[in-house]
Amino acid sequence: MEDQAFIGRQPIMDVKQQIIGYELFFRHSADAESAVFEDEFKAYSSVLMNTIGGMDMQWLLGDKLAFINVNEAMLTSEFLELMPPKRTVLEILRSVTPSAEVVARCQELRSLGFMITLDNPHLTPDSNALLQCADYIKIDIQSIDLVEVANVFNRLNVPPVKLIAEKVETDKQFEECKKIGFRLFQGFHFARPETFTAKVINASFDSVLNILNIVSQDSENKEIEAGFKRDAALSFKLLRYINSVGFGLSCEIQSINHALTILGRKQLYRWLTLLMVTAGENSTPPALMKTSITRGRLTELLGESYFEKHDRDNLFIVGVFSLLDAILKMPMEQVLEKIQLPETVTEALLTREGIYGPFLQLTEACEDANSEKILELANLLQFDANKVNECHISALAWVETLGI
Repeated sequence: MEDQAFIGRQPIMDVKQQIIGYELFFRHSADAESAVFEDEFKAYSSVLMNTIGGMDMQWLLGDKLAFINVNEAMLTSEFLELMPPKRTVLEILRSVTPSAEVVARCQELRSLGFMITLDNPHLTPDSNALLQCADYIKIDIQSIDLVEVANVFNRLNVPPVKLIAEKVETDKQFEECKKIGFRLFQGFHFARPETFTAKVINASFDSVLNILNIVSQDSENKEIEAGFKRDAALSFKLLRYINSVGFGLSCEIQSINHALTILGRKQLYRWLTLLMVTAGENSTPPALMKTSITRGRLTELLGESYFEKHDRDNLFIVGVFSLLDAILKMPMEQVLEKIQLPETVTEALLTREGIYGPFLQLTEACEDANSEKILELANLLQFDANKVNECHISALAWVETLGI
């Protein structure tokens, strides 16, 4: 595994928590934090050629941007030009010296259509020319106090450059950064459950829970249909999802009964799982919904070579439901009291153990760009980097087709 790089990612979102792009981290497996550049360069190139190039950049559907870290040597290399310029933001690391050559190369790349981000740049007279090249500037809010964050923001907030608050880990930090004036954010504040105590589940979640439980008890189709008829909005959503391009069905499904006949119980369960995380659209941040569904798809794809269809459906549910505590704002134990799930699924959700646990752990490690954990779990499951990266990109692409 010495010459491989694993992709990690973090979403970048706007004030409404719509994802505008992902920062992609390429972690070299030999020594992720300080890989020798020659090996790292080889690994990065390999990832771009095999995973991204080979899949036609399919994950960049819609209007998502790819933010990619580059050091000085990569900045001067031609491999960057494998990326589609209009969708690629080159993130110049803080360690890059703002020399005349670096500035000239940034200007050249911008003329080709690439965008430039400066990651937490040094604010010195020497860096002024590089600041002129920036489309985005990231400010690490963990490295300085909020007063200083506001000072830096005010100093750098000169249109058309856009500022991104980086390492936003809590809702409180998200709100404080909004007050300062940030309109773009990076971090996992939405997916980091704080201490939840709320006990009320809103009506639309309640409807889905009710139908989920009817389905899991193997009830008659007419009972399931009656459950949907009690909530017209859910019926509409189910039909909209089933007829979306993500599911590749050959005919349009126009009634719940038709859906039940065509889909069968397992598939219906999957759609109910999706509905569960999208039911509270008004209160659930879009980035949280999308991350949850991406987790489901990635966990399922990682388990494809290990499990039969039935277990893969369970893996999908494990991934999607792994953020239900954050979505419903209540402890996972309490959420699971309300849904009848197989024991193996419950075990993975509560402890990250059991037969599905390692697959969910690997999904979460990719999401956190946790290179050590990714490598450890990939070795345990006997995956190489190409396999993990391919599943990761496919999952992101699939979620984009759902139109959520």
